[in-house]
Amino acid sequence: MSFDPYDSYESRSAFGVVVLVAAVVVSGVAFFFVARFLSSEGNEAKDSGGAEEPAEVVRALDKAPEQFGPVEVTVAPESADRILNSLGIGVTTADPALLVEQIGRTLEAGKIQAAANLIGRKALSEDQVRQLQELADQGRLKLDEDRPISEIGELEVNRRGRWALNLSDDYGSRIYLDLLQKEGKWGVEKVVLPGGVPNGEGPGRAVMVDALGIAAAFLQAALRQNFETARAFVDPREVSDAKIAGLCIVFEEGQYQLREHKPLRAVLNRAEVAAFLANVETSDGSQAAQFGINLKRADENSPWRVVEINLDQLLVDYAQRVAGGDIYYTPLIRNPKGGDTLILYFGFDEETLTARTERQLEIVALLLQTDKEKKLTLSGHADAIGSVAYNKSLSGRRAETVRQFLVDSGVAPGQIETVALGKTQPRRPNTTVGGADNPDGRRVNRRAEIYLDF
Repeated sequence: MSFDPYDSYESRSAFGVVVLVAAVVVSGVAFFFVARFLSSEGNEAKDSGGAEEPAEVVRALDKAPEQFGPVEVTVAPESADRILNSLGIGVTTADPALLVEQIGRTLEAGKIQAAANLIGRKALSEDQVRQLQELADQGRLKLDEDRPISEIGELEVNRRGRWALNLSDDYGSRIYLDLLQKEGKWGVEKVVLPGGVPNGEGPGRAVMVDALGIAAAFLQAALRQNFETARAFVDPREVSDAKIAGLCIVFEEGQYQLREHKPLRAVLNRAEVAAFLANVETSDGSQAAQFGINLKRADENSPWRVVEINLDQLLVDYAQRVAGGDIYYTPLIRNPKGGDTLILYFGFDEETLTARTERQLEIVALLLQTDKEKKLTLSGHADAIGSVAYNKSLSGRRAETVRQFLVDSGVAPGQIETVALGKTQPRRPNTTVGGADNPDGRRVNRRAEIYLDF
């Protein structure tokens, strides 16, 4: 048999075609499995939030590619230093409340990396990131449902402000955020995390110990009628106990609360002197008023203390609402001997205490119980209707009624001295210039004055 080279080529070509077809089929099958795997991986990343979730994913493939089953996923938390290293300068926005709430909601969801991205690297330390992770693991980053965020006040007029995330725990904990405005946008400048103890409990406790923090802590104590705590924030040489008690009474009687928007506005905030305007409103938001608070410290290593409370504007608003415009009908007046005097009012020819007066006396009782060495002088007064003897007796009974209430409230009898002055010391004229009766004047004269003799 002769050798035909063409026959030999033909046979090899046919074999090559078979090999080529087989290779195509095998490649197609392999491509099919790879495509399925990649598609599954992409869908899984999409469902879990993809790159938004700050976690390192490690996949374990226990089977051969042709036997792929369920893929096991292990999520390893980011370390604090790795989170910090990945941060930018933070997010800025024209609406500071929106930024603060977004940070709070992100923390509440346990997304520490995302919250850190909103805050920025300049405002966070490695320890703070680690503490946030611990709080998230403990479930302590849930926000208060009724009031998730609060504006504390201004550190610098229209440039620096302080906000708080109100956490829903047994301590009333807060995360404080100091914001800085640049070119119309607000960003986070500083973060202070809770220390795990009840805020405002105990004398002199304040989370933020700068001038704004002390002013805010003082006001919160006064609003809660916590006289002892409020007193711990003042310089007793400059602010009398009567002034603090008077503020507590006005807050309670006027049903005031701090305004939500800019409750404390910075007037002056220097190294050793600060002044703020406190903005308050009635509980229904229908009326607003303000008053001044001044603070000082000896040097940068000394604590800030409240040295002046200017209640003039607040007392005018109080008188207009509570006393129908009678500016003399006030719970606090200047005593000629120095200091401040608290005043309680009575009805015509009456010596009984009203519910309002009893609430005021409860505050005075708490004041006296903080120090058994403190003493007060109670003077009873009457208007001009009636004889001198009758009015002296009536004024004495008014003073005695007040004294007995304080004793029943736990004040030692030796801390109280009473005196009956009848109609001899009117605050306002009992008659007009023309000699006619002056009911408004007499109304103010029916009173008992509490002078704190310490």
